[in-house]
Amino acid sequence: MLTGIIHAFQGEVRIRAECAFPERVLNLCGARDLAFWDLKWESPTAFTCRISRRDWRILREAGQNLDCTFSVVGLEGIPYFLFRFRHRQALVTGLAVCALCIFLSSFFVWDFSVEGNAAVPTEKILRALEQNGVSRGTFGLTLNSEIIRNHVLLDVPELSWISVNVSGCRASVTVRERIPAPELIDKRVPTNLVARRAGLVRSIQTMGGVACVLPGTAVTEGQLLISGVEDTDTVGARVLGGIGTVQARTWYTLRTSVPLTTAEKQYTGLEKTGFSLIFGTRRIKFFSNSSITQGNYDKITNRYPLSLFGIPLPLTIVREQWRFYDTVPAVQSPAQAEAAMEAILTEQLHHMVDPYGAVRSTLCSSRQKGDTLTVTLSAECEEQIGESIPIYSETTEDPGS
Repeated sequence: MLTGIIHAFQGEVRIRAECAFPERVLNLCGARDLAFWDLKWESPTAFTCRISRRDWRILREAGQNLDCTFSVVGLEGIPYFLFRFRHRQALVTGLAVCALCIFLSSFFVWDFSVEGNAAVPTEKILRALEQNGVSRGTFGLTLNSEIIRNHVLLDVPELSWISVNVSGCRASVTVRERIPAPELIDKRVPTNLVARRAGLVRSIQTMGGVACVLPGTAVTEGQLLISGVEDTDTVGARVLGGIGTVQARTWYTLRTSVPLTTAEKQYTGLEKTGFSLIFGTRRIKFFSNSSITQGNYDKITNRYPLSLFGIPLPLTIVREQWRFYDTVPAVQSPAQAEAAMEAILTEQLHHMVDPYGAVRSTLCSSRQKGDTLTVTLSAECEEQIGESIPIYSETTEDPGS
């Protein structure tokens, strides 16, 4: 591959040699150290090959003493390609200006890639970089990574580390999110641990206070699980923090109703397409009006970033397509409606249970009444049901005082 690139820059000539003794031509190339390749025999007295532009001049002068006929089959390479435009000065000037612009644009940042973020949105990181002077069109050689890091970490406290590395036109942003410190429990604050919801206690672990229930006990919502008031034989009652965890089996029943007759989209076949060009942060529209006030439609936007030889350019083609549709009544089967509602109720169930425990089993049932389907999801879970509430007494200081 490298040899082909060198030959393309030097220029190569495909010649045809015809001689009664063609081996003399090959011996002449070997004696003069002339490189040739892609040799193909056409007949016992003629062959074609490729030779560099410099070696072709030498072979043509040295071959005058031979009884041989040379003819040029083709000219290839960059020198011959540019030679075709020797009389087109405007085109040559335009190519030179484009090459210069591409070379100069390689020193500016036109593309960003953000890695390492999960909770912090990419838009928030890019907005913080833009506020600190790092955006599309920024001169890459003037960026100071240390200054950028210090300022962005102040603007985005959810990050603990950030690095900005500029390679050509692309800025690679690598971040590390801050791990929140666990909430400290003050054992000196008088609290009780009560049931957040009803359940059957499986295990109880006390780290402060007195346990008021035993494993296997059924509790109701708001029932006292671990008391922060402890009776002593010497000084009477002592108020402290009721701290611990209570694992229990819990049951959920989620119910929703859905009509079996719904409205669905039916595309009319009418479409509207518009193109625009984004240069840096500026947008140039090639259509007159993008606002549509009549009818229902879906808008589909596709972006096509442009690049040249792998170098990203500050140009992006945007294709916007509007597909119009009408709403028509549609009847869905009870099985389809039940499956859709079961997925929604299951997602809601996990949203309620996952912060405290896990879902062990689920059972979905449905009942149809007229045009309405009622879906019920029953679930058995295992979760931590303890919830701390403060104990207010006459000796407790008012937090607002």
